[in-house]
Amino acid sequence: MAMNDSANILNSAYLAVEYIDSFLPDNPLQQPFKNAWNYMLDNYTKFQIATWGSLIVHEVSYFLLCLPGFIFQFIPYMQKYKIQQDKPETWEKQWKCLKTLLFNHFFIQLPLICGTYYFTEFFNIPYEWEEMPRWYVLAAQCFGCAVIEDAWHYFLHRLLHHKRIYKYIHKVHHEFVSPFGMQAEYAHPLETLILGAGFFIGIVVFCNHVVLLWAWVIFRLMETIDVHSGYDVPLNPLHLVPFYAGARFHDFHHMNFIGNYASTFTWWDRLFGTDSQFIAYQEKEKKKQCITKK
Repeated sequence: MAMNDSANILNSAYLAVEYIDSFLPDNPLQQPFKNAWNYMLDNYTKFQIATWGSLIVHEVSYFLLCLPGFIFQFIPYMQKYKIQQDKPETWEKQWKCLKTLLFNHFFIQLPLICGTYYFTEFFNIPYEWEEMPRWYVLAAQCFGCAVIEDAWHYFLHRLLHHKRIYKYIHKVHHEFVSPFGMQAEYAHPLETLILGAGFFIGIVVFCNHVVLLWAWVIFRLMETIDVHSGYDVPLNPLHLVPFYAGARFHDFHHMNFIGNYASTFTWWDRLFGTDSQFIAYQEKEKKKQCITKK
């Protein structure tokens, strides 16, 4: 009975969004995107699209999303949004980070990406434009992937902080007490595999078109680069996502090496009380601001 009620609610929500979408103006980018997608299908094999296409999407998205945070360090006005203002980025740290990133991307992640084609073939996942899900379905699927990945990340990340194994694996990621965007995937190769596995679970559950692979890659990179950016910029569109943790939440984790273990949302930390120190810290900061204003 409960399952039927849930299915009816989801179906009603889907119909409501579909109805609203019918009143929205046509997306001017849809036709060029359709032409580009069909050109890709006509000129490249599925293996090339799934493998090299996925690599290009990941690399281009990663470094483009890192670019604003990289530029912020040269803009004095943006420094008021930097969370740890006493710990500026240095060229030495950024160069060290880049070298490790490139190693992880091409020697750890690329072999995994090479399995994308075989994954799509095994699950019979389509590539055709006509079978591509609508934008709101894609958005809902990405949100579902984020919920699943967040649960995986919370428990495995918390385990990696266990005193018996922390220094062997996760300590690498915490070399930077004040994180910056490019550091999002700076990690021990084993951590890349352990925490990265959560990325694929949602894909197995929701994937009904190859475009979801790329949409989820972009959304996940946008989120992880944002929380590692070191900047709490106002009017951040990601703050519209329900229960989104944000940069301050994760920055506190890097400052204190404890608590705030979830990757995207706040609910697991609230449920298990692992955000208690962060809440206490926020209250202290508010009191300081009140005293300063007086």
